[in-house]
Amino acid sequence: MGKFSVLLLLVTCVLLSSCHVVRFFVWNFADIRDYKKFPKIDMPKDGVEFKFTNADKDTKVKLPKDITIKKKKFDFMGYLKKTKTVAFLVIRNDSILNQEYLFGYTKESIVPSFSMAKSFTSMLLGIAIEEGAIKNVNEPITKYLPELTKPGFEKITIEHLLNMRSGIRFDEGYINPFGDVAKYYYGVNISKYIKHLRIKKEPDTEFEYISLNTQLLGMIIERAVHKSLADYMEEKIWKYIGAEYDASWSIESKKDKEVKAFCCFNARTVDFAKLGRLYLNKGNWNGKQIIPEQWVKKSIDITGSKNDGIYTYQWWHTWQGKGADFFAQGLLGQFVYVYPSKNIIIVRLGKKEGKGDWPWPGLPCNLDCYS
Repeated sequence: MGKFSVLLLLVTCVLLSSCHVVRFFVWNFADIRDYKKFPKIDMPKDGVEFKFTNADKDTKVKLPKDITIKKKKFDFMGYLKKTKTVAFLVIRNDSILNQEYLFGYTKESIVPSFSMAKSFTSMLLGIAIEEGAIKNVNEPITKYLPELTKPGFEKITIEHLLNMRSGIRFDEGYINPFGDVAKYYYGVNISKYIKHLRIKKEPDTEFEYISLNTQLLGMIIERAVHKSLADYMEEKIWKYIGAEYDASWSIESKKDKEVKAFCCFNARTVDFAKLGRLYLNKGNWNGKQIIPEQWVKKSIDITGSKNDGIYTYQWWHTWQGKGADFFAQGLLGQFVYVYPSKNIIIVRLGKKEGKGDWPWPGLPCNLDCYS
């Protein structure tokens, strides 16, 4: 076969619906321009913008002056450049303390969320339960996904998906073009793929982070509320948080329009911060309860967690200082990080993770310097 024929085959495969492996090789690994590659459902802003204030110069926090990577020391801007950071935003008490954009990116630049979208999907699930579209997290997933007919799926509950304890077999390897996550990211027939899922172990046996769990959560929400996840996001959250820009959510194909719930929520840095603010304020936005407070508390509470306090309801956790923190996390070192005891929100987006100590890169005094 000649070079032209091979090229034609590759191009044809990329355009057709089934060649996710070829798409992997042509498009290569996921990057922050991927929002341009996939079809999407648009989510226009409401028009009433909420703007964080800019802190006075004298009140801006002093960022670390001396950060070490592989025995080399950098000042903070050097650190951001070394780690290929494109956006770094620090907010305290609704004031922007620091805002840096690099490598040609600006406040207006769109960035796909990757797995940060998992936390946003959890938000929508809490709303769907509050509205009665879904009874509770103890329902079996087969109630909403009856195509999962193999033995064992009837034992898996919505909460098992939420806490990444489903026991479903799924290859999360990001560098494997033949793996499951590549199929779901680059493929265009998710509804077909899930019919072939298999059980690896009993549910609730152990924590195993797999994107499939969130994708199934998204599909459960869509079937329960009878609309796409993107439309539900626009209706229940996006139009209320004073977004400064339109957003979108990538879908598998224009034909089936299945939202990729585990990734691919496309927005700007400052609007990602507003989703963090929503959880910082226990689901309340300036007096309006958007997400049930009890759902937020469950999501950010690590006491009694089966996952060693690191993961609850699609949110990550660690400890800083005297209080618990939490964050949405995505590929390439993405974070929407929230530190409630200091009313701090940090958003970091990058071309790669860059071996950075994200989401709190070298920040001194366990963030107590933000007082």
